[in-house]
Amino acid sequence: MNTDGTELFLENQLCFPLYAASRLTTQIYNELLKEVELTYPQYLVLLVLWQHGSLSVNEVCQKLLLASNTVTPLLKRLEEKQLLVRKRSDDDERVVKILLTEKGVALKQSVAQIPHKIVDSFKDDSVSLEEIVSLQKTLFKLIDLLNRKQLE
Repeated sequence: MNTDGTELFLENQLCFPLYAASRLTTQIYNELLKEVELTYPQYLVLLVLWQHGSLSVNEVCQKLLLASNTVTPLLKRLEEKQLLVRKRSDDDERVVKILLTEKGVALKQSVAQIPHKIVDSFKDDSVSLEEIVSLQKTLFKLIDLLNRKQLE
């Protein structure tokens, strides 16, 4: 740890490169998602549903590390776009299940190239594919660590 007065310099903060990279990456996603009239958070909800199928609202929240008061408006907008439906569980009326519509399932094909376009936008002579993959693995480790610490 620096004690020479530089510990509060912006370039010595872990938070800033994480924040800036996230913001810049989200801008690229939003530009690509304009074509299908989705926002980045809506896209994340759909990714979870495409991967896991029908889930409860709580399960979507857990997978996205978001609170229900953040996810619920996203689900409402996606329902208005007829990409999903919300339905009370037959087993437990307190549980709301999220189901993709045919339109929601079909949209998957329209966005299938987005992950490749994102990776391509990151690659150049100074950043290799291996570095991108390594960064992703490290970020998932950090997310897991921070989640575990929150639960302590």
